[in-house]
Amino acid sequence: MRTLVLGGTGSIGSAVVRGLVAAGHEVCALARSPDSAEQVLDIGAEPVAGDLASPALWVGALAPELDAVVHAACSFDADMGALDTGLLDALLPALAATGRRPALVYTGGCWLWGPSPDRAIDEATPFDPLPAFAWMVPNLQRVLAAPGIRGAVVHPAMVHAESSGPLAAMAGQARAGRPVSVVGSETVLWPLVHADDLADLYLRVLADDGFTGQVIGVADEGVPVGDLARRAAGGAAPEVVSEDRVAAERGDWARGYARSQRMSGRFARERLGWQPRRSLAAAPAA
Repeated sequence: MRTLVLGGTGSIGSAVVRGLVAAGHEVCALARSPDSAEQVLDIGAEPVAGDLASPALWVGALAPELDAVVHAACSFDADMGALDTGLLDALLPALAATGRRPALVYTGGCWLWGPSPDRAIDEATPFDPLPAFAWMVPNLQRVLAAPGIRGAVVHPAMVHAESSGPLAAMAGQARAGRPVSVVGSETVLWPLVHADDLADLYLRVLADDGFTGQVIGVADEGVPVGDLARRAAGGAAPEVVSEDRVAAERGDWARGYARSQRMSGRFARERLGWQPRRSLAAAPAA
């Protein structure tokens, strides 16, 4: 397949690019600067000059060449909803116009559901999005309902990797000699998935021509953030910070770090044969 990855230098997108390249696919990724283009080349993809904020400048020329698109981009700013909507306004009709029913795999997330510490969220659980991400629900519904494409949505749990994501941030705080912080309470549960395991799920969705709809990617159903912080800090107690503080520092979207959830990956395992291999729940505390 020739696949375009949007967000190809991010935690999720770069893992997807590596997985697609390793599987022998032809991969391109959007790059809006020379530095981004160099990063895309470094992970094995072809850089395509373009900006998510100006899709009309690149979608029309690129779409006829594509068999699939993985949309794993988000700006995490006040305009992220409008930017995403504008992208879909251009991308959906351009893909449909190819007449080949290309796949579009959209990225949702765990914060489209409400707190659920006592019952694991699954694909049938009604949405209750964090207000900062409420725009994502109608957008993913557009993808699933769009004619002329094969729409699918992957909902990652909290994504971690060796050099990115919230667990890497905890490790960075510990290395710098600072207290490792958690938001809201040590008892908040985070569902977790490693970026490489998640990439394998995207590849399985892309490879299954009969799959449409939504699937959750989670390896660890729910791990207390206090345990994660202590592992990062060699057993030291974490610093608990308020939702308001983290929202003031990073934006309202960061209130999600205090959202206590369990999630189920049963459907991904049973329908797509997905087997995540990087579970943290069984690892001993530091």
